[in-house]
Amino acid sequence: MISKCMEKCGVIGVYSRNAGDSQCARRIYEGLVALQHRGQESAGIYMFSGDGRIAGIKGSGLVTEVFSAKSLELLKGSVGIGHVRYSTTGTGTTDEIQPFFVREGRFSFALAFNGTITNFAEVRKWLRNQGFYFKTNTDTEVLAKTIAFYLSEEGYDYFAALERTMEALDGAFSVVLINEKGEMLGMRDPRGFKPLCLGATSDPEMYILASESVAIDALHGFLLGDVYPGEIIRISDGVVERKVACKSEKHSHCMFEYVYFAREDSIIEGIHVYNVRWRLGAILSELYPTDADYVIPVPDTGIVPAIGFSQASGIPLAYGLVRNKYVGRTFIMPQQQMREGAVRVKLGVIRSVVSGKRMVVVDDSIVRGTTSKFIVELLKSFNAAKVHLRICCPPIVSPCYMGIDFPSHKELIASKMDVEGVRRFIGADSLGYMTIDGLVRGIGLPKGELCLACLTGEYPLKRPEDVDKLEEIFKRG
Repeated sequence: MISKCMEKCGVIGVYSRNAGDSQCARRIYEGLVALQHRGQESAGIYMFSGDGRIAGIKGSGLVTEVFSAKSLELLKGSVGIGHVRYSTTGTGTTDEIQPFFVREGRFSFALAFNGTITNFAEVRKWLRNQGFYFKTNTDTEVLAKTIAFYLSEEGYDYFAALERTMEALDGAFSVVLINEKGEMLGMRDPRGFKPLCLGATSDPEMYILASESVAIDALHGFLLGDVYPGEIIRISDGVVERKVACKSEKHSHCMFEYVYFAREDSIIEGIHVYNVRWRLGAILSELYPTDADYVIPVPDTGIVPAIGFSQASGIPLAYGLVRNKYVGRTFIMPQQQMREGAVRVKLGVIRSVVSGKRMVVVDDSIVRGTTSKFIVELLKSFNAAKVHLRICCPPIVSPCYMGIDFPSHKELIASKMDVEGVRRFIGADSLGYMTIDGLVRGIGLPKGELCLACLTGEYPLKRPEDVDKLEEIFKRG
């Protein structure tokens, strides 16, 4: 039915107050490199170059592979957006790569989107009845065509159109957009599932919207703060206009951003991701006191919590696993076979650290279980005496429909096995998961402000009864 429903990505928008800025595309490129950890499948940049013209370049591959110095010189303008995407179950055509461009009569715009529209099938059917046609099977196009519909309804007022779009859609969406007027807009869903922040630089004078603060840092900017859940931001003629268009009684910030997805040097909701991961490691040492020679991190997202575990427990930290820097993040690769192949070439072992030693191995999460199983087998093949696995995330028992790529129960080992069953499968001498209370304490936000759906099966959607339909759609996809 739908071949691709989910986008798990990084977005950036740059608005330069210098109308003749010839370096704006280069700055977006640098911001995308800082966000590369959020997506390795494709990248794109679109620019407003004056007189209503919007054009761009996008393609498959890393940011450094899609763009060259020569191609960046072709992207003229002082306002633009960029996008990096990681793989889903789509066909992978160029039409599906973002940013997504729309031209309808008097208006045109390009947008970059991170999240998942959970009622996309219903909205897509409704839009077809309004006369819209679709080139792709993405919820990105559903989002874009919804904005187009409301632009016509609201007299081409982008602020009003985005407000009505926000009311019509369910799920997770952080969006940056440029239009034919040379404006840049940002929008975040009322629950605040996915991060989006605002920053600025003084020389040159620019405003930046980005998925993570690291992109602002890369441009030598300063963080102004998060875009609020339900907020729309418009930057036009150098003026920032902000409005919380749709308030929600509760927020649902994705816990997985703190555990895995975001970069350690990011700040999300005013909280330093590094500090969260350090605390999670320290909490694991409290929950599972262990007699061991070394604490070994699984690079890269296991490093900071391993430091926390080591410092809290007094067990020395050692680097027994070495990551091949030329292999990407295996969790976000598109197919299980590709993930397993990448793991085999991704990790090496320092024999002198591992052989004959009892070790606590700290990792961010267990999703499918195959990576953890491989790591345990690898360490034992180098004569590790004991492998005690400690996991910063509680058992993931339910699919995510808000933008993380585990969309069905059959993929999740913890939905099929208890902790002892998982331990036997992966071959560890002991297995200790983080508790939900420990996770909440480590993040530092109230439990009611976090999305824990993948841990509890309780989905913070307008219509949570649609969840079963979503899994069926993904299965058919």
